[in-house]
Amino acid sequence: MNLSNIDYTASSIEILEGLEAVRKRPGMYIGSTDQRGLHHLVWEIIDNSIDEALNGYGKKIQIVIENDLEISVRDEGRGMPVEMHKSGVSALQVIFTVLHAGGKFSAQGGYKTSGGLHGVGASVVNALSDYLFVEVYNSDGTYSMKFENGGKNIGKLEKSTTKHKPGSLVRFKADDKIFKNTRFSFDTICERIQESAFLLEGIEFTIEDKRTHESKHFQYEDGLKAFMDYIHEGTQTLNDTIILNGEIEGIGVQMALQYDDGYNENVYSFVNLVRTRDGGSHVVGYRSGLTKVINEYARKHGVLKEKDKNFEGSDIREGLSSILSVSITEDLLQFEGQTKAKLGTPQARSVVESIIVEQLPRYLDLNHEASMTILGKIQKSAAARQAARLAREKTRKGKNNKIEKLLSGKLANAQTKNKTKNELYLVEGDSAGGSAKQGRDSSFQAILPLRGKVLNAQKASLDEIIKNEELNTIIHTVGAGIGNDFEVKESNYNKVIIMTDADTDGAHIQVLLLTFFFRYMRPLIEAGLVYVAQPPLYRVVVKGKEHYLYDDESLDEMREKYGKLEIQRYKGLGEMNADQLWDTTMNPKTRTLIQVQIDDFYKADRRVHTLMGDKVDERRDWIEQNVAFTLQEDDHDHDL
Repeated sequence: MNLSNIDYTASSIEILEGLEAVRKRPGMYIGSTDQRGLHHLVWEIIDNSIDEALNGYGKKIQIVIENDLEISVRDEGRGMPVEMHKSGVSALQVIFTVLHAGGKFSAQGGYKTSGGLHGVGASVVNALSDYLFVEVYNSDGTYSMKFENGGKNIGKLEKSTTKHKPGSLVRFKADDKIFKNTRFSFDTICERIQESAFLLEGIEFTIEDKRTHESKHFQYEDGLKAFMDYIHEGTQTLNDTIILNGEIEGIGVQMALQYDDGYNENVYSFVNLVRTRDGGSHVVGYRSGLTKVINEYARKHGVLKEKDKNFEGSDIREGLSSILSVSITEDLLQFEGQTKAKLGTPQARSVVESIIVEQLPRYLDLNHEASMTILGKIQKSAAARQAARLAREKTRKGKNNKIEKLLSGKLANAQTKNKTKNELYLVEGDSAGGSAKQGRDSSFQAILPLRGKVLNAQKASLDEIIKNEELNTIIHTVGAGIGNDFEVKESNYNKVIIMTDADTDGAHIQVLLLTFFFRYMRPLIEAGLVYVAQPPLYRVVVKGKEHYLYDDESLDEMREKYGKLEIQRYKGLGEMNADQLWDTTMNPKTRTLIQVQIDDFYKADRRVHTLMGDKVDERRDWIEQNVAFTLQEDDHDHDL
């Protein structure tokens, strides 16, 4: 297409009316059109129901997954307004068809606080749906309205005299032309709903999945403590849950803090019950207030001497889980970005910091023994940080250092420096690494063979991680830091691909590497940059033609179709030559990669702790309850 021949005139300027703008650029409103974007539609409708409950209207919210792209949400709030709007159509039609229209812009709507997209949410959901059906139940009866084709087709406002408990029901089917190859996840929705139930004490949530006939119920009376107990289930904690709360200048704060014996910081921050995954001003205030209080307490009790430097924030927060939930009135509420992942309200910082500085010292004084245990842990964290910093500084002193020598002998890097395209293969063993180096496309694929044992990151401190040769080479190859200093935007690669043998040893290496990424490079997983390669299990020759099969079921199908087969069972990557490895496992056009995702963080966190931690009894109990053992032998290791 020759762009130089296209005139740029007034007729080139396109004005997108109403919801068409949303359909044209959905990422501007919901972030993406993948799994996360699809669920963002659900959050918008649920957030509206939660806003009703948050402001005292209704005690029950029901969510039903009808099928892969269809879902309904029923609340017992006041019911959306159905009267005629000054624009000439019903208020219900305005809510679902007009951007920036809603009852949350002023106190007249009855909302002290809310977390929805301020009049954008419901209309955006409609715009991205194949159809949307809404029912409103009030004292007059039942009102209903249906929208189709992204809100282009608008049905009449229907009324019946049938009466139900007051509230609203919204059922919609996401447009499969926009949300391709994705479906609603019961686990993802349950995780979000359980978070809300923890923070909305006394509100009852039910979730039903008609596809699998699963259902769950969430309701908590002592929410923050129950939330922390859930997070730390099966872990060794160092103190009772610390609860802090207060309200200053229209900003309410609820906070829970608890240390465990691990090395990771976990911050769960919320604004008006919406998870702020990227933090914001409230998290900045929490961290600065915590650092100030702990350092003052440490000096007061002689843990830090006059000549000693203060503990750094990362020292203080190692092994600390915190839940921070703030409620902010509409006139003060500011988010950075439409998807509400980061709070921008500047006043939140000083409010949260003030509440910590005022209330936390009281807990520390009343619980001296636990407080000194916490300070002891912080001291060890500071010492480990200093050792880790020295180790990092050594690696920056030029090409004569140990890491540079290791990388020069192991890493076969990509020829280009295109971070948005380059891929890093972490390959088990020198033999497979050699084949991968020969078979790769060196313009964008890098190969790092793993020779030694990978450390179990669940049991290791940052200092121990850096001292481990294999993990240290990965840290420097990825090039984006580690732990709290990790910056996913700095990653040298757009894909980090784990490629191991299809046996128990290979599976063990996968688990160890995934544990490392989960504990020390989690943003890499959250950004969708970590993958597991799927090498074939079998090479089958039928009438002189090669076929590569990836599971036993495919082999059984081949047997049924062709009878006698010539079969080679690959017991290791090293059994494939460079061309075979490229064709089956590395060629972007023919390979199969599994993208590593975290659907339910809390469940994943507990599972890693159980399976990779040092409590043998817990691990054995889980395996006995969840793993089926058989005596069946593998009969595919020979030619038939």
